[in-house]
Amino acid sequence: MPRALTILLGAASAVVVVAGVKAVAWLVAPTVLAGLIVIAISPAHRWLRGRGAPSWLATTAVVVLVYAVLGAIAVTVVVSGVRLAGMLPEYAAHHLVQQAEHVLAGLDRGKVLASITGLLSDLTGLTTSLVFLLALLLFLGVEVHWTDSRLAEISDQRPKLTVALREFARRTRRYLLVTTVFGAVVAVLDTVALALLGVPLALLWGVLSFVTNYVPTVGFVLGVLPPAALALLQHGPRRALAVLAVYGVLNFMVQSLVQPRYTGDAAGLSTTTTFLSLAFWAWVLGPLGALLAVPLTVLVKVLLVDADPRAGWAAALLRARVRSGHRQHVETPRAQ
Repeated sequence: MPRALTILLGAASAVVVVAGVKAVAWLVAPTVLAGLIVIAISPAHRWLRGRGAPSWLATTAVVVLVYAVLGAIAVTVVVSGVRLAGMLPEYAAHHLVQQAEHVLAGLDRGKVLASITGLLSDLTGLTTSLVFLLALLLFLGVEVHWTDSRLAEISDQRPKLTVALREFARRTRRYLLVTTVFGAVVAVLDTVALALLGVPLALLWGVLSFVTNYVPTVGFVLGVLPPAALALLQHGPRRALAVLAVYGVLNFMVQSLVQPRYTGDAAGLSTTTTFLSLAFWAWVLGPLGALLAVPLTVLVKVLLVDADPRAGWAAALLRARVRSGHRQHVETPRAQ
């Protein structure tokens, strides 16, 4: 088959697959997120089993742990959201709010209403995905102790696929660990700084900073805008600039200097690839796609690039640059 025709058929197939994934994003996004959470907690299950805990007890413990963490985040967001809703009337008479209302009054109301309707639709879909995610977490958590046996059965007929899946789990677990640790550090520092600056709902903005840390490249902007805007309304432009300065320093020191040195090695992706994956998966899967951009790209890379000896050129383009002073290595799937 001519090479040009092969490229065209491959591109056409990719378009069909992406269109199909985009059409069922409500199913794919929470399923992938649940799978990543199970991958992240599976070492805890193995640790409990290694300490002699029964399978049902280990499974129950990890599922309860995940639900407890998600529940704590949900309670924090709900309580803080109620407090924020109660504070909004206080800012209604603020001159900046009135100027914004004057600007909005000159816009096309139909377009504004359409945007609001679309936002509400996205929020409704996100709520539905959350309910589906919680149920799926329960089922996947129950089946986590069967993962090794299933991979062993797959290995009998598809050994390369098993190696690729294990490599994906290894890289994803490292990436989630590094991102979670640094996200928690930044969130704590942001919360303390906002509390010292007198910005309301510091805990809520700390949680937001932690969540947006999983969004590559633009997560910092998403995390700093709400507290900066609230500081502007509450205390004026100087306090808002102080919030921006504190977030900027913390982001530069932790997220821009330290974290990429570890995250890049963990995910095995270059900065350009990470940025492009963010735009692509956010378009395909919506808001959750931004959170899942790096793990999904790692999955595609492991299955389609690293597992194919002929795709070394693609691996070279996607791979993160090795830090100076470290031994260079070729990232190929390996059995564990």
